[in-house]
Amino acid sequence: MFTLNCKGRLITFGQPVVMGIMNTTPDSFFSSSRINDEEALINVASKMISDGAGMIDIGGQSTRPGSVRVSAAEETERVVKPISVLHAVFPELIISVDTYYASVAKASVLAGASVVNDISGGMMDADMLDTVGKLNVPFICTHMKGTPETMQLDPVYEDVTLEILDFLVHQVKLCNRAGIKDVIIDPGIGFGKTMAQNFELIHKLERFSILDNPLLLGVSRKGTIYKTLETDAAGALNGTTVLNTIGLMKGASILRVHDVREAVEAVKLVSAVNGQTLQELK
Repeated sequence: MFTLNCKGRLITFGQPVVMGIMNTTPDSFFSSSRINDEEALINVASKMISDGAGMIDIGGQSTRPGSVRVSAAEETERVVKPISVLHAVFPELIISVDTYYASVAKASVLAGASVVNDISGGMMDADMLDTVGKLNVPFICTHMKGTPETMQLDPVYEDVTLEILDFLVHQVKLCNRAGIKDVIIDPGIGFGKTMAQNFELIHKLERFSILDNPLLLGVSRKGTIYKTLETDAAGALNGTTVLNTIGLMKGASILRVHDVREAVEAVKLVSAVNGQTLQELK
């Protein structure tokens, strides 16, 4: 289905991939994803891997709407050791670092990460794209309107899908110029969009196939789900699975989730409907 060159290691994915979320932060919006000690880190990662995760994404600060950013130094302190530990215990694991700081991306890749996941698509740190290009790792380019502090303050678009497509086309070109070989695109559900805009993006998700880049969908337990269902993040698993399934039917290549087993089951069933084979990693 798609390949990624992770620091010279070519990895082929035969079907959509599930990316497990691990947070080394005290204020992630979903408390069950927070990891605070090494034993828990290893146990949670082991469970995600056994449940079928093809990647694990580690973040050192909350990027929920209205969150206050932490410094690059503090974020580095939060993520580098966990990445180093996981890389030592699970050397074949594809580890992604969730950061918009170039310095954190570099330190994380040196510690064992092999993908950089930037919710700003390279917009919040002018050095990010050049840094990732030199590191020779894939880059997840996400659309976000504004910053985590401001992104939900009345986001306005004339055509949300078209504007995000235009942004991603432009950023992918900049990524390529910076030497980034593999760019994964993410329309940024929940990052500077209203609930109606989020649903419109999911409804039109297949339009992003025009870029011919792997497409990441991150809807796991987000407000668009639990507010619509009149519940909370803890009660949003079923809604997450529904939207992940729709996303898969519309071309999503990667599902970023808190709950790996349920997402893997969705991938298997949708793949069976589409006549695809089980995921193969080479």
